[in-house]
Amino acid sequence: MSNVTNSNGGSPRKFHLDKRRGKLMGVCAGIAEYFGIDVTLVRILVVVGTLAGFGSLILVYLLIGLIAD
Repeated sequence: MSNVTNSNGGSPRKFHLDKRRGKLMGVCAGIAEYFGIDVTLVRILVVVGTLAGFGSLILVYLLIGLIAD
C-alpha cells in the first residue's frame, strides 16, 4: 500500500484493519478509515461490487483480510 501523508502534515498514514469497528475482519472499516469516508458506504460498495463481479470481490476481501496487519 502506498503511504499518504496526513493533511495536518504528520507522519504518513498506513492501511490497517480496524477490528474494533469491523464486522467480519475489519477490512471495510480499515478502508473507510484510510480514505476518511463512512464505513457504511464502503460496506455497500463491497456488496454491490460482489454482486456485480459474480462473487470475485469476496476473494479480494479475504486476501486483504489475511495479508493486512
